[in-house]
Amino acid sequence: MDIQRFESIVIGAGMAGATAAAHLAASGRKTALLEAEESAGYHTTGRSAAIWILNYGGADARILTGASRAFFESPPPGFTEATLAHRRAVVFIAPPEQQAHMAQMIAEGQGMLPIAPEAVRAMVPALKPGYAVTGGIESDAFDMDVAALHQGFLRQLRQLGGVLGLRHRAGRIERVEGEWRVEATGGVVFAAPVLVNAAGAWGDEVAGLAGVRPVGLQPKRRTACIIDPGAYDVTDWPMLGDADHTWYVRPEARSKLMVSPADETDDTPHDVQPDELDVAIAVDRMQQALDIPVKRIEHSWAGLRTFAPDRGLVIGPCEVPGFHWCCGQGGYGIQTAPAAGALVAALVNGTDPGAALARAATLTDPMRFQR
Repeated sequence: MDIQRFESIVIGAGMAGATAAAHLAASGRKTALLEAEESAGYHTTGRSAAIWILNYGGADARILTGASRAFFESPPPGFTEATLAHRRAVVFIAPPEQQAHMAQMIAEGQGMLPIAPEAVRAMVPALKPGYAVTGGIESDAFDMDVAALHQGFLRQLRQLGGVLGLRHRAGRIERVEGEWRVEATGGVVFAAPVLVNAAGAWGDEVAGLAGVRPVGLQPKRRTACIIDPGAYDVTDWPMLGDADHTWYVRPEARSKLMVSPADETDDTPHDVQPDELDVAIAVDRMQQALDIPVKRIEHSWAGLRTFAPDRGLVIGPCEVPGFHWCCGQGGYGIQTAPAAGALVAALVNGTDPGAALARAATLTDPMRFQR
């Protein structure tokens, strides 16, 4: 048997796995990152809407999002030649029936301020008069360069002596004499005392292979499409959506507009494709708010956002020695990635992650589902 030994193995080379593996390698651990597909980040990472929003998700996501900001704005020397953060405001608007939710968002949000519909229309001239009665704006949000971030962590892993194994689907996982053994495609066995499950929608499946109790992860489909906004120059538009999160739009490739119905349809782990009805719903909801004719859909796609039962992230060790979770990122995986990777490494190594990440660790603890 061909056994390749490491100090840690990470399964899943999307953003969560790449970030965790890079941080583990940076802590001095020889790390293998295994990916079932032909390319890293094929499923969810490559299909993200890619905007950093502090007031998004639960308390755990907001802590990790805030702790990741400095990395996006000033990544380590040599990490990437690209600019990871590009300023773009996020604006929420509320029709009459959504006023109470909008007021709650502003009251509970950090740095979110009220904005009048007239001010929103100055930013987004396509907004129909009378649609919104109030709004809120988060001015210090920003677009994220997902590809540059992902490739930066993969590069960092390799530079630190780590191994990226593409087309290495885990077929059998067992714990033998204090080490995890992962038999991957082709019969190669990877062994290490620590196994990090960063398999996204397949997280519970990986846990099952390892004899670890699943946490109840649920993949949910999110749909998006690209349209031509016609006469409007959308380059500097904010990301715009309603307070109830039933639709949103954001500029794409400078002159196009991405539209989503913000759907969360229960699905199964697979190469998910867009549903024509969801695309039609996205356009209809957008057109109720914005005066933009849609002659054709230029491109559409769907991705899986995977949630734990309580919609919190699942990061940390479980009841089985050496098995660590890094799953359940939902829609927050990209914006929380730098801090989440640092938290994984600290929990694996038993080091102090700092006060903010320690608070997050109590919220993301996988053992909360057993208790």
